[in-house]
Amino acid sequence: MPVSQKKHEMPTQSPEIRAKNFKEVALGYSEETAVAEAQRCLNCKNRPCVSGCPVNVHIPDFISKIKEGDFEGAYREISLSSTLPAVCGRVCPQETQCESKCTLGIKFEPVGIGRLERFVADWHNEIQTVAPVAPQSNGHRVAIVGSGPSGLTCAGDLAKKGYKVTIFEALHTAGGVLVYGIPEFRLPKSIVAKEVDTLKALGVDIKTNVVIGKTLMVDELFDMGYEAVFIGSGAGLPNFMGIPGESLKGVYSANEFLTRSNLMKAYKDDPITPIMKGGKVAIIGGGNVAMDAARTALRLGADKVYVVYRRSMEELPARKEEVEHAMEEGIDFRLLNNPVEILGYNNPDNPRDEKNGFVTGMKCIKMELGEPDARGRRRPIPIEGSEFILDVDTVVVSIGTSPNPLIKSTTKGLEVNERGGIIINEDGLTTRDCVYAGGDAVTGAATVISAMGAGKHAAKAIDEYLSK
Repeated sequence: MPVSQKKHEMPTQSPEIRAKNFKEVALGYSEETAVAEAQRCLNCKNRPCVSGCPVNVHIPDFISKIKEGDFEGAYREISLSSTLPAVCGRVCPQETQCESKCTLGIKFEPVGIGRLERFVADWHNEIQTVAPVAPQSNGHRVAIVGSGPSGLTCAGDLAKKGYKVTIFEALHTAGGVLVYGIPEFRLPKSIVAKEVDTLKALGVDIKTNVVIGKTLMVDELFDMGYEAVFIGSGAGLPNFMGIPGESLKGVYSANEFLTRSNLMKAYKDDPITPIMKGGKVAIIGGGNVAMDAARTALRLGADKVYVVYRRSMEELPARKEEVEHAMEEGIDFRLLNNPVEILGYNNPDNPRDEKNGFVTGMKCIKMELGEPDARGRRRPIPIEGSEFILDVDTVVVSIGTSPNPLIKSTTKGLEVNERGGIIINEDGLTTRDCVYAGGDAVTGAATVISAMGAGKHAAKAIDEYLSK
């Protein structure tokens, strides 16, 4: 039987319907579709797809189980390597990782590895009735700072080996960027809660509303009996452009905007925390977070949403699928444009009173692409005399984030690089004894799966150190 040249389509809500609700856009494969997609896998002997996965999921093995209809067996295969399969199946950029290495992809579309991982995890979560059993304690204690993907992965891998693990989370809900940064329509929070509950069943203790560096210091964790600390505090410090008008009312960082919606449920009729309702919204940036912010603004009732990006579509860093979904929903992409000033009306008694002003528009300048920069991307160059005003009421700045300096500033001996990322060696060990780090706290904002890979790597190093 010849192999299908294309992936089996992922069923989705129609754009007209989904743009008005926060329900998940992608609906998932059926059992029949999952088996049919799995049968496209060539089961290569050299397994190139595995090398493209930061946590080295046994991809051909779990897909073989799907072919046999053994979905629970497929889940067990994935779980040997991944702590968060239902999350990864939804938000990982498989097209640039595992699927980019797929042999079938040389001639045809690669196997839909991410879609199959999601199917397996959802199937397991739906039929699972018995919680995993915590292993026997090995007597060692480890503290994890942050409950994002790197922290959860590190905690899970250590808990499976019998470590008593405690996660300290600054916010009131565990999950880190998975709950405050990624919208419900891409990653339902019930999925994250399910993964967190699995870790709790393994014996992981999660303490929320604890800010390491303020509520507790890293030194105090060792005084409390923890033998090693893993810092997975992420990169929650937003970057801004430094242009006039960024302090006007109606200007948000993407972090604040998404946190208000995702974690504080600002989309409800009577929200605890306010956010924009209606009007015209400009999102500055072209990454995945910018797509999340744009699509969230639309669902919050914006009349018009613009994505303003200084390069062309070819350089847009967001996932192709997210860009396509945004376009289908009516997001207006203003490419090769760069903001130079956010405009607003001020206190009539004091025209310079910017703090009391409200956004009324955004001045942009048109760009053209010049020679490539150090990373190979063509440099955007302003076109003199091409300024224009974009009529907007709200501006969301989504140009990246940096690690929060709080832990560094309160922990002696912990060194960071010029970008604020914690310096580690090849084992994830920082410049402070028994303190490890990984994920966005080290690299700056990156992918969920790369953070998970860092957490897994650090867990292995911690285990090797404490089990000597």
